[in-house]
Amino acid sequence: MTDRHDDLSPERAAEREEVLAKAGKAKDVARELVLSTEQKNALLTDAADALVAEAESILDANRRDIEAGRERGLDESLIDRLTLDTDRIEGIAGGLRQVAGLPDPVGDIVRGTTLPNGLRLKQVRVPLGVMGMVYEARPNVTVDAFGLAVKSGNVPLLRGSKSAVHSNTRLVEILQDVCARHGLPRETVQLLPCRTHDSVQDLITARGLVDLVIPRGGAGLIDAVVTGATVPTIETGTGTCHHYVDGSADIDEAVRLIVNGKTRRCSVCNSTETMLLDSALSDADALRVIEGVQAAGVTVHGDKGKLEALGAKDIVQATDEEWYDEYLSFDIACAVVDGVEGAVDHIKKYSSGHTEAISARDYRATEYFERNVDSAAVYINTSTAWTDGEMYGFGAEIGISTQKLHARGPMGLPELTSTKWVIHADGQVRP
Repeated sequence: MTDRHDDLSPERAAEREEVLAKAGKAKDVARELVLSTEQKNALLTDAADALVAEAESILDANRRDIEAGRERGLDESLIDRLTLDTDRIEGIAGGLRQVAGLPDPVGDIVRGTTLPNGLRLKQVRVPLGVMGMVYEARPNVTVDAFGLAVKSGNVPLLRGSKSAVHSNTRLVEILQDVCARHGLPRETVQLLPCRTHDSVQDLITARGLVDLVIPRGGAGLIDAVVTGATVPTIETGTGTCHHYVDGSADIDEAVRLIVNGKTRRCSVCNSTETMLLDSALSDADALRVIEGVQAAGVTVHGDKGKLEALGAKDIVQATDEEWYDEYLSFDIACAVVDGVEGAVDHIKKYSSGHTEAISARDYRATEYFERNVDSAAVYINTSTAWTDGEMYGFGAEIGISTQKLHARGPMGLPELTSTKWVIHADGQVRP
């Protein structure tokens, strides 16, 4: 039988071999890596100091990525995500110090009991093992993933994008140097090749070597990883986030909340992408919501005829696809629905399961919304912008999970662990 990899070009075969070799080394490290909380914190603090000390070399590498990106015609929004400066490096280092200050989840007892026969059971948090990360332009994710992996006892295997290859390479070199100074293998953190997109497939199919893969990026990247992986993945999904304005809402407050959710940072996954207006609202109140959002510089898309019948102007006719998609820009979809039941039906059809919000003073409406909306985060009378691990008090996060198994919502350190059962006994045998 011909192996399915026999027809690979020499270059492609070498790339695959490199990915699997690094994954194997990461697995070896994960089997042996046992650090105390004090050792982890010292490592992260020293890594933060090293990044600041090496800022100039990091910026030199980053400039090479920016120049190459502009030559390839990268969008300026991607260039912005890619760009580092002294303040951003200080911020990245600060993130490591923040993680160093967080509680260590490894060894936490989740629950325990003593059985009538005297067996003493406890469920304890343990590292997942080798944690693969697939991500796009942001080089800060390289350091964030390292910090969160180390604190949760995991070994990060990083597959960044080609657009940030020089920045990521320099950052990982610095982190590896710090690991070596602490007596740890340099393979405690590794960067995978990104010469072709196929190296992602090599990572996400490395069963037995990689314990988990987390994708961070756009819908296309996330879908490719989740559907193509044979190792476990956590889907950090896209955010088609909705905000419903009930007939009982405080209109001024609702406008303020929607504007905050849309404009605070329109390119993030917790940005409000659709506002739903209760048909019970008066035309004047519905118009106040639309015009209030437009006054903040947001373009409203929707059923042009229905919204203009309310008195709205400058409405862009929405396509069927827009109800499912993230704008990630100063654009928002708008639909009129029949009460909270209609809002929930709309959300069930179009939502990505990330974040939904309701503005209402009627307890029956908020209670129905809370009970029937099945998303990772549901907000009552506040903005979708709160879906963030730091805002939840978790400190740093690795992403927002929109799936239901293992982790859901902002993923902090505990979500990067598994558990094992430890049973103490005094020689009992099972009858």
